[in-house]
Amino acid sequence: MKRRVLTAVLAAAALVAVPAGTGSAATAGQLTSQDLAVQGVGSPYYRIPALTTTVDGTVIAAWDARPTLGDLPSNIGVVVRRSTDGGATWQSPQVVRKEAAPAGAGDPSLLVDRTTGRIFLFYAASVNQGFLGSATGNDENDPDVLQTDYSYSDDDGVTWTHRRITGQIKDPAWGGMFAASGEGIQVRHGSYAGRLIQQYAVRYDGANYAVSAYSDDHGETWRTGRLVGPGADENKTVELNDGRIMLNSRSAPYRKIAYSGDGGATYTSLTQDTNLIDPGNNGSVIRYAPDAAASDMQSSWLLFSNTESTSARQNLTVKMSCDNGRTWPIRKVVDAGSAAYSTLTRLPDGRLGLLYERAGYQYVTYSSFDLRWLGGTCADITITPPATLTAGTTAQVTVRVVNRMDVKRGAGTVTLTASTGWTAGQVAVPALRPGEGANVKVPLTVPAGATGSATLTATYRADGKQASGNRTVTVTP
Repeated sequence: MKRRVLTAVLAAAALVAVPAGTGSAATAGQLTSQDLAVQGVGSPYYRIPALTTTVDGTVIAAWDARPTLGDLPSNIGVVVRRSTDGGATWQSPQVVRKEAAPAGAGDPSLLVDRTTGRIFLFYAASVNQGFLGSATGNDENDPDVLQTDYSYSDDDGVTWTHRRITGQIKDPAWGGMFAASGEGIQVRHGSYAGRLIQQYAVRYDGANYAVSAYSDDHGETWRTGRLVGPGADENKTVELNDGRIMLNSRSAPYRKIAYSGDGGATYTSLTQDTNLIDPGNNGSVIRYAPDAAASDMQSSWLLFSNTESTSARQNLTVKMSCDNGRTWPIRKVVDAGSAAYSTLTRLPDGRLGLLYERAGYQYVTYSSFDLRWLGGTCADITITPPATLTAGTTAQVTVRVVNRMDVKRGAGTVTLTASTGWTAGQVAVPALRPGEGANVKVPLTVPAGATGSATLTATYRADGKQASGNRTVTVTP
């Protein structure tokens, strides 16, 4: 199904433009924020943010305009706003997809083809049923099948064309299927360079799965790989600098991850990432420098956002990894209050854009920041204790620090801390160039009478930033 439509500016009877905010210039080391949609202004409710930056540098934000807070099936419409100045100011909202009741379209995800410049806006389309109630089969005219649709734009998001691909990507055995909101990816390197990948959540045999839909011909045709799960939910992918694709899925109390070595067609089994606490909420993961060669330090930098809590949608936090997601030593809270879905994109000037639901879904808020505001430093911290730690003695513990940033770190210190009653010292660390490491020996005194195990924490500080690592040790009486 194809049909050409011009994007409509929201009329007063339907949706009203939200004030764009001050649009003040961003300052290094600061976070700036503005509300792009406000509950009750133009639509009763807004939910489900998506965000991307186009080849021409336009920032596009999308979300649902909803009559209630409920998901599909409902008479939901998909709305976008465009910014041509890096997110400082925003044009009025535009309706991309809105059908007569009872039909609805929702849960947007944006994806840009960096080769052609085409912008894809994926979403689910319903008449009678949503995700849980959708019939099996892939009849594109069945009102009981939740359909997989997208709109695409070849003029930087000004006008859009609608397309339905249910017949291409939905296995008839599956029930509900919808695009995971936020942003898809395009593979930049290796055998699958140019491949477009959009993540979906799938309902099959009473359980939830993840799956990648991908295209190798710039969106002319699409196919889906093998289901990942059960136990998945809304999920994202990111290309790592070793050529693998990492899948990161919503899950409580920790996010779940899996890896693909064939461009998203198949994945390993899901495992918990205990570094990423999650209440069961949609989040975001992106590669900071997706075009960087594997030899470039920045190529292994990832950014991640979610509500860091095991129990509630609150405490929206951004984390940074400098080792392809193995560790996340840098973190900063964006909003300690009520927050929900979030999505990240890199802006034309190297800053990061973040679109998220705020204050009990009352606002869709756009924030931007740079790595200086995020703070911290990426460093490998390895603690090597002596073969034997004996109660009542002092030992030398070796701590190795490797600078994983792309800038030199000045001379700093390593401090070792342990359990109550233990005494540890602080030693100097020389200046470290990118990729350079140093071994230092830190004195550690084990108190008399200590038994069992203890956790050592080494904290590296340099240039006003810090990173840390842990190691469990056992004491010999």
